[in-house]
Amino acid sequence: MDNNYRVRRMQENELQIAIDWAQQEGWNPGLHDAQTFYQADPDGFFAGELNGQVIAVGSAVCYDPSFAFCGLYIVHPDYRGQGYGLQLTQERLRYLEPRNAGIDGVVENISIYERIGYRLAYHNMRFQGIARQAKLDQNAIVDLSDIHFSDLARYDRLCFPAPRDAFLQAWIHQPDSRAFAYVQQGILLGYAVRRKCIEGHKIGPLFADSFAIANCLFTALQQDIVGDSVFFDITDINPAARRLVDQHQMQQVFSTGRMYLKGQPKLADKKIFAITTFELG
Repeated sequence: MDNNYRVRRMQENELQIAIDWAQQEGWNPGLHDAQTFYQADPDGFFAGELNGQVIAVGSAVCYDPSFAFCGLYIVHPDYRGQGYGLQLTQERLRYLEPRNAGIDGVVENISIYERIGYRLAYHNMRFQGIARQAKLDQNAIVDLSDIHFSDLARYDRLCFPAPRDAFLQAWIHQPDSRAFAYVQQGILLGYAVRRKCIEGHKIGPLFADSFAIANCLFTALQQDIVGDSVFFDITDINPAARRLVDQHQMQQVFSTGRMYLKGQPKLADKKIFAITTFELG
């Protein structure tokens, strides 16, 4: 490894490098992921720089003093297998200490992540389908912007290991997106966000109290994009999520291992029909 290599923080205007590389890797990022991801933790994005050129990227987003999530890990193909990625990862791990941290690791690399302390908890799976028109009772569906943010944050915390208010504010208001809530008798029972990606749209997160509510939100988010590709990242610890993608005739295209450094957080797993992203948890 060249001695002129250094790991440093990425500036906001550099984060698009990581998103562009993610596109080249076939990860199909959202059109506005650079801007929204950065809001989660402006200090949590790292670049490995060799002789002034960025050759590796990765994130370690710290949500609070107890939880972080690592992702966006890419080494330029010309520099793989030379130790540059490991040094970047070591710097990320130092930054997040002493927190628990999660990752979504590609299945074939699970053994590599185990060597640095991660342990497999379950699997996440990406499904792809085509948005379809369907009859929908919209009496309980409202724009997420109509929900008081404190109520949204409280519900989100049931399904995510840490508060993430700054990120959520950016995520639900990003351009080229739709966000709906399911409300009955003034009570929030689920919400979902859809964002435009390089190819089609991704729906995530989708958190809901029941299969019926999740299906209603999922269907509502398809009505103005009929015929477009839709992607949906489910967890295998909620069987109802698999039932949902099967009902909508979606096909699995990718999977990851969700791994944690200090054990799987206790969440309302049955409410998690789609995670937010592979990159930020």
